[in-house]
Amino acid sequence: MTGADAIIKCLEAEGVTTVFGYPGVAICPFYNSILESDIRTVLIRTEQNAAHAASGVARMTNRPGVCAVTSGPGATNVITGIATAFADSIPLICITGQVNSELLGSDVFQEADITGAVESFVKYSYLVKDPNEIPRIFKEAFHIANTGRKGPVLIDVPIDIQNGSVNKFKYPEEVSLRTYKPTVKGHAVQIKKVIRELEKAKRPIICAGGGVLLSQAEEELRAFAEKHQVPVVSTMMGIGVMPTDHPLYFGMVGNNGKPFANRAMNESDLLIMVGARVADRAVSQPDLITRDKVLVHIDVDPAEIGKNAGPTIPLVGDARHIFSDFAKEEFVCSCNEWLSTLDTYRRDMMPKRSPNPDFVDPAAFIARLSERMEENGVYVADVGQNQIWSCGYAKIKKGKFLTSGGMGTMGYSIPAAMGAKLAAPERQVVAVCGDGSFQMSMMELATMRQHDIPVKIVVLKNNYLGMVREYQHYTYKDHYSVVDLSGSPDLEKLAAAYDLPFLRLENMERCDEVIDEFLKDDRSVLLECLIDPMDLVK
Repeated sequence: MTGADAIIKCLEAEGVTTVFGYPGVAICPFYNSILESDIRTVLIRTEQNAAHAASGVARMTNRPGVCAVTSGPGATNVITGIATAFADSIPLICITGQVNSELLGSDVFQEADITGAVESFVKYSYLVKDPNEIPRIFKEAFHIANTGRKGPVLIDVPIDIQNGSVNKFKYPEEVSLRTYKPTVKGHAVQIKKVIRELEKAKRPIICAGGGVLLSQAEEELRAFAEKHQVPVVSTMMGIGVMPTDHPLYFGMVGNNGKPFANRAMNESDLLIMVGARVADRAVSQPDLITRDKVLVHIDVDPAEIGKNAGPTIPLVGDARHIFSDFAKEEFVCSCNEWLSTLDTYRRDMMPKRSPNPDFVDPAAFIARLSERMEENGVYVADVGQNQIWSCGYAKIKKGKFLTSGGMGTMGYSIPAAMGAKLAAPERQVVAVCGDGSFQMSMMELATMRQHDIPVKIVVLKNNYLGMVREYQHYTYKDHYSVVDLSGSPDLEKLAAAYDLPFLRLENMERCDEVIDEFLKDDRSVLLECLIDPMDLVK
């Protein structure tokens, strides 16, 4: 058995069904061995998107997604995808080919120190030096990626190691890493403290982050909120923890969140922050969430607790375990008056838009699109104005909302949607992007066609890099610089080139009719929506 054969055996042992990547000489032994496996290979059109597609798989399956690329530029191209996953704590296994071990450090053709280059963006990285170490390394890598605070792990495999002989293959049954033992169960004393504060609180609120979804704690958190009538807000990465029309859910917080959600969090006397980093996009002024209130910060990563705001009660552990422990406690939380106040805020502070009737209103369109999607549909938002409109107006029922939150990586939606669709082929998957972000990954239309991945794509077209244009509108008084997207392709002709059905929506008159046609069958469809170039997310 060669080292490459051993890698495939490891992936099979971990239940991997799909690998996204782009071959080159340094990873060819791996791609040669995978032909003897039932693992599906998907040829992506640029390496960054291999990591995004693997991210889509991970977020649907709660198992690490896998991508494999070659050395040099193949490895460096995938860094943005790795950094995107790291920022949002998405578990990935990124396999990179490398030049011969004896040539490392010689600056030979397509050599790059990829383990050094990704040091800031991975949970851990390996440079494999002995083919017999492959089973141990892969077992550890999958364990590290998908435990504690999840994230990407990179495994760099020189070509001679891939071609080398493995004396005896045995995949480990367990992992024991002396220096890596993440805390899962919350401390009993801290849990009691939280319960006591809940009993005293008059204005409690839960702020749910992406960590709730990563720990699969949605049902536990929802049951807790419903039993004790505690209102919930979320960060961008926490969208979907509660159905968006749930009476206890008050929307997304942060710079681009709902005003009533931010007010609710600021006026609370007990804030339970769970699975969220307290980063600037969700909490621009950390002092506000500690002033005149008890702050409980729950996170599986102890390094995040207290990093940006000092909690009254720190609680390290997995959200699912902790809310299961909360459910065992009997207590009374009385906050009916608080809920009534928040309902008033929601009614009175709902943002009011004045859309241009000559164009599609993106807010109304997104609301109608998501309402008509299947109940467990997957909505994948890209980055830019389209993301903020999606966060504010998409209706998530029992489905998922995927986006790039921490890194804000344009071009994420189409490859992530492809990964999501391959991981859950029975579910409806829609990618929504702007015309700027679409052009960062439109080459993946070829991947969709080649591998028969029926993802539906919406392009909100305003001929600008809309989010930057909006920033320049406010900050530089309409002094626009390098945001004009003139020269963009004719999307109808582009769709025809890839043999995709094409629809165009120019205003709201035929909105429902076009959405129904867009969603009516499982084929890929490209829908272009013409947006007022001067429309604002505010």
